[in-house]
Amino acid sequence: MPKAARLASRYPYYLANRPVQANTDLPVRDKYTGKIATRVAMADAKAIDAAIAAAARASAPMARMKPWQRRAVLEHCVATMRKRRDELAHALCVEAGKPIKDSQGEVERLIDTFRIAADEATRIDGEIVNLEISERTNGYRGFVKRVPLGPCSFITPFNFPLNLVAHKVAPAIAAGCPFVLKPSERTPIGALIIGEVLTETDLPRGAFSILPCRVDDADPFVEDERLKLLSFTGGQVGWELKARAGHKKVVLELGGNAACIVDADQSPRLDFVVGRLISGSFYQSGQSCIGVQRILVHASLYNDLKKRFVAATKKLKAGDPKDPKTFLGPMIDEAAAKRLEDWIGEARQAGAKLLCGGKRKGNMLEATVLESVPHGAKINRMEAFGPVALLEPFADFDAALAVVNDSDYGLQAGLFTDNLAHAMRAWDTLDEGGVVVGDIPSFRVDNMPYGGVKLSGFGREGIRYAIEDMTERRLLVIRDP
Repeated sequence: MPKAARLASRYPYYLANRPVQANTDLPVRDKYTGKIATRVAMADAKAIDAAIAAAARASAPMARMKPWQRRAVLEHCVATMRKRRDELAHALCVEAGKPIKDSQGEVERLIDTFRIAADEATRIDGEIVNLEISERTNGYRGFVKRVPLGPCSFITPFNFPLNLVAHKVAPAIAAGCPFVLKPSERTPIGALIIGEVLTETDLPRGAFSILPCRVDDADPFVEDERLKLLSFTGGQVGWELKARAGHKKVVLELGGNAACIVDADQSPRLDFVVGRLISGSFYQSGQSCIGVQRILVHASLYNDLKKRFVAATKKLKAGDPKDPKTFLGPMIDEAAAKRLEDWIGEARQAGAKLLCGGKRKGNMLEATVLESVPHGAKINRMEAFGPVALLEPFADFDAALAVVNDSDYGLQAGLFTDNLAHAMRAWDTLDEGGVVVGDIPSFRVDNMPYGGVKLSGFGREGIRYAIEDMTERRLLVIRDP
């Protein structure tokens, strides 16, 4: 941890591009020590209404910005974030409890995401539509361009407080949409540092507001009709928000309980497979929407993989996320760890076998491996969102696909196989937003379409795909004289 990296004693919120230190009502705790690390200003209902009004006024000047101007804003963010890498990583490590190496990795993804958006800002193209499809339309020409949708509302969760903010903010700027953002009150600092960087740009007044606030004051982010799009990343409460969103477009990313299949032909590279499964299962204490939760292993490999997987799990170093050697840090709070501890106990009472882990101290939960978990157990059916992996053997590949599909979620699935027919059958059969062959479902690159089906939500992130949601087609028809 660089000595220069430290938090400020307090952080403002950002209202219509400007910092406002209205109060210090929100304490942000170091998730490992539990001590208050800094304090953040909380926006009230009046500030939120003012932010939405400012975003509405900013719609026209944002839309008038040329693509090169939007790109310049994003390129400034990239350059500044590179200079502030250590600060951003330290803030993330403290406020989220994310191990410092993983925090540094998320900062690099933050930079990548803004860089991709800078490129895409100048690629928002239209099309020519051939209207002369019959005699009556002779002489007609059609043209389509994409225009900004208008003010957008963003609500982001605690687990990737830099990159999940970036996946909403960066495409909005590229598309020319003003926005209001509610970051998680548990991890607001990263978003506020992004706000500070945006104040240094030439965005029109009102183009952005970043407002940590109480849940009781947050209704306008969902319900205000001046907002034209709601993009929410979080839990199943997203469906309730959708029902309250009125006429605005809605994009939801609501998590999953990702499965990964290890096919019969993987014996020669089992160590590689185990290493990737360990990463996917326990990275960031399992607090990832596409963290590996269910592992289905061909019966011929099951005992060997189980032995290696459990041994590797027991070797993981848990502790202070500021220590570069730490792999497993704390969960976001004690309530989250206690919930998962209860689910582990419930599964064991129903017949599951504990292979390792399972103990909890405060918000630190050991990396846990279970087998023989009943399919109806909460830890199998629900999103664990913690450091727990479930092992299960299979004999028939199609039966394994059916087990993966036997879920209310469908974000991403992984498949280790060298069998092309199996890979294509998985792609055709699995009811998932994405299928990753040769790796874990936790794989994500920031320019790919990312999102799910079923209870995992709908719509796609990934800069180009988010821009599609943040713009709408406008048709021009010209009749030759």
